[in-house]
Amino acid sequence: MEVAGIGFGPSNLALAIALRECRRAGTEAVFFERQPSFGWHRGMLLEDATMQISFLKDLVLLRNPVSSFSFLAYLHDRGRLADFINHQTLVPSRVEFHDYLRWAAERVAGVVRYDSEVLAIRPVSGDGVVDLLELVVRDGAHREPYVCRARNVVLATGLQPRLPDGVRASGRVWHSADYLHRLAGLPPEATGSFTVVGSGQSAAEITNDLMSRFPEATVHAVFPRYGYSVADDSPFTNRIFDAAAVDDYYLAAPPVRESLMTYHANTNYSVVDLDLIRELYRRQYQERVRGRDRLRIVNVSRVRRVREIGGAVSVDVEYLPTGEHTDLRSDVVVFATGYRPLDPRPLLGELMEFVELDDDGMVQVGRDYRLRTSDKLACGIYLQGGTEHTHGISSSLLSTTAQRAGHIVESLTGTTPQ
Repeated sequence: MEVAGIGFGPSNLALAIALRECRRAGTEAVFFERQPSFGWHRGMLLEDATMQISFLKDLVLLRNPVSSFSFLAYLHDRGRLADFINHQTLVPSRVEFHDYLRWAAERVAGVVRYDSEVLAIRPVSGDGVVDLLELVVRDGAHREPYVCRARNVVLATGLQPRLPDGVRASGRVWHSADYLHRLAGLPPEATGSFTVVGSGQSAAEITNDLMSRFPEATVHAVFPRYGYSVADDSPFTNRIFDAAAVDDYYLAAPPVRESLMTYHANTNYSVVDLDLIRELYRRQYQERVRGRDRLRIVNVSRVRRVREIGGAVSVDVEYLPTGEHTDLRSDVVVFATGYRPLDPRPLLGELMEFVELDDDGMVQVGRDYRLRTSDKLACGIYLQGGTEHTHGISSSLLSTTAQRAGHIVESLTGTTPQ
């Protein structure tokens, strides 16, 4: 096998398409995905939630504008192209974009093995040089793990949900990634009060959804800021997501990289769309007009402890200016506290001895997303995610998915995909 992909979310889906459209046809590839079928953030496919990027930043368009895998091709196939144009929007709903991704995944289904988990990657030596990689795979069709060999591996295992230290997920304590899945099994008697922890888009969306879904429930929104901060999606700032900005970041010295991340963190981290902020403020104000207080903003505060007591969850919240502690009792607590980036080390195991590290102990990555390794490793190991320290804020975002896949295919095959 020439290429083995680990994970089959949007990043490796875009790679599978780019390999199909490559001018050097016939590059043999297989992708392993733990889920039984394609799915992308299904726990947050809220009915009214929209994407935060233009549909033009789909899986292919910025790499190949005439690709048959574009979002516009999907709309045409679904018979909604004219309707979408009349909708006069650049941002589709998250539900629709997920359907687009699934539509694209179905068209390349022959290269994907679902319900398959890669347990380890091992080196296969030949004449003193590792020229083959061995993937140990577990799936539902085999009693024991089996082995697949490949010359190149592309890791795109996605982000891992992050909970604060000391907090464990349970039937009443959730991460936002599982929101809709957990909500479906919630008994009616456990829908009187909720606490949502976090100040970003997911936290605000869940808070708004709970207010709509449970008209009698009280919702506490806990975060360390004074209020929700607006996401900067203005035209000039959005250039931070362009391919040229990735080049700039990659070539910059560490202090410049740090400055760029600091300057533009408000494009992606702990920020919320302005329309949603206004909707939440409108909701809170109208509730107060009616003499109710269902949406309670617990700002400039942090959760210090979470305990399940009987059928409720006790949340110890500290008000940061004074240090005063308050006990919030809720039926459910949802932590919208973000995700951890990909760490390739556990999966690579003994292959890490060939990987070059920088002065901070981080893996070194080429502009083509290939790990820098010693001459004793002739195989390619590529990362789709976990490269913010080298490629900037758009490292694993949809904004650069198409171009990122193009860079990797060009590196793998020596040719530029269509």
